[in-house]
Order: sequence, then structure tokens, then C-alpha cells
Amino acid sequence: MSEEKPPSTKPILQRIINKFFHYPLTTSDDLLHTLKEAEEHHIIDSHSRSIIEGTMQLQNLEVRDVMVPKSKMVMIENNVPTKKLIEMMVKSSHSRFPVLNEQKDKVQGIILAKDLLAFLAVDKKKGLGYKEYLRAAVLVPESKTLGAMLRDFQQKKSHMAIVMDEYGEIAGLVTLEDVLEQIVGEIVDEHDLEEDNIIDFGEGRFLLNASTPIDEFNEYFEVTLKADNVDTVAGFVINGFTFLPEQMSEIDLQGFNFKVLKTDTRRLHLLEVKRIETP
Repeated sequence: MSEEKPPSTKPILQRIINKFFHYPLTTSDDLLHTLKEAEEHHIIDSHSRSIIEGTMQLQNLEVRDVMVPKSKMVMIENNVPTKKLIEMMVKSSHSRFPVLNEQKDKVQGIILAKDLLAFLAVDKKKGLGYKEYLRAAVLVPESKTLGAMLRDFQQKKSHMAIVMDEYGEIAGLVTLEDVLEQIVGEIVDEHDLEEDNIIDFGEGRFLLNASTPIDEFNEYFEVTLKADNVDTVAGFVINGFTFLPEQMSEIDLQGFNFKVLKTDTRRLHLLEVKRIETP
């Protein structure tokens, strides 16, 4: 009677490659094809495949593609009173806040709500000098890839970075959650329900939730898209391509350029939208 073999300890991707291929994989398309076959043969499920594909896409996306633009940031002025600071924290429901310098053009540091709460719990009567709790701000360029950004978050044990444009000005901020959502999909909490579907990044660039209704798009841009038999911008864009487009694909439709920032094997998630300049 033969002994039962123990489970393989080889990495899952190596086992998949050994099963389906007898030659080395040389491109990302080869690997994506392997993953598709692995799912069809029930070696991995669709969720696992989506996570692997999302991880592979991190090198194709830059921080500017997922950041919160400066216009949407909640920033603390250098001389704000403590009471006002706490009111802003409660109202915004955020946990991390950039603190500006006196000139209001640079980030002096990051204040964490949990640091202030711990201080207040110890001595509620003592005056709160919150500046002593400032943590160093991580500064990154807009062009940094999300793969490199994720490594930075791990190495520096940080959850937030301030994004700087080419002129050294504040462009926005990016969080660990923003990067992880590119891998595992949208991480929804009670505060996300209040987020806008369309965010103006400036310079004619807009970040768009692909599930935004056509009517909302038309109202925001003051246009009337001709969209037959579809209710969302995602459906409108897919109809334009006539197939589900891959990440970073672009298409011009009815006066707008649509660029796919995030997608999976089933639907579109995020789009970048720009008006097409007419001569």
C-alpha cells in the first residue's frame, strides 16, 4: 500500500506553469493566459485570478491615476485651534490629516486622530499641543508606479503619502487603501457612500466611477451622450469598444477621451475622462 503524498509546497503559480506549460513564460500575456486556463481547470477560483491580475497591473498604474486630488484633501492649517482641529476630524471621519506649514504651501507633517485621542484620554484638562504629535510626511512624485508605492508603504510603515507635481507643489494624496483596491477591488465602508462619482483632477482630467449613471455624467459635463440601451458610463464605453477593454485602453467617443484605469475580467471600475479639444 503506497503512502499518500503530502501536498505540494511549490508556489501556486509555479504549479500552474508546470501543469500547463513546458516552456518558460516570457510575457505578461503568457501568464494571463496561464491564469485563465488555471481557472477553467478549477486550480484557482475567479477571485484568486482577479487578485493576481490586479497585482500585475500595479506596474502599469501611476500614483496620479488613483490619488485624491488636492481639491478633495482635508488639510489642517498650521495655527488652527485644537478645538477646531477636533471638530474637523469628527466631521470628516478621516484618521490621518496633513498639516500645512505657515506659508500653506508645504506639508509640515501628518497628524493621526488616534494620537490625539490617546492624549485626551490621559489628561482631558491639559492644553493640547498637537504639533508635538506630528509624524513625518512621505512625499512621492505623481509618476511613481503603484508597485513602487506599495513597497514604500511597507518599508516606511506608512499608510499615507503626499503627492507632489513636477513643480514641487502639492498635487494630492494617496493611501495604502487606494493601492490595495487595485488588487482586491473596491473596499467599501460607510463613508465611501458619500464619495463623488466624478472627481476633477484639474488640467482637464477627471476620475470617473465607471458605474456612474449616464444622466449624472450628462448633468455634470452639461452634454447629452447618445447611449442606446445602456444606463451607465461603463456600458457606454464597452459599447464603443464592442468588447470589454483591457486596462490602459483608450477610446474617443462623442467629444470625450475615455481611458480605462481599472478593470477585471467582468466589468470596468475606474475611468479617466478628458474632453477632446476641438480646433
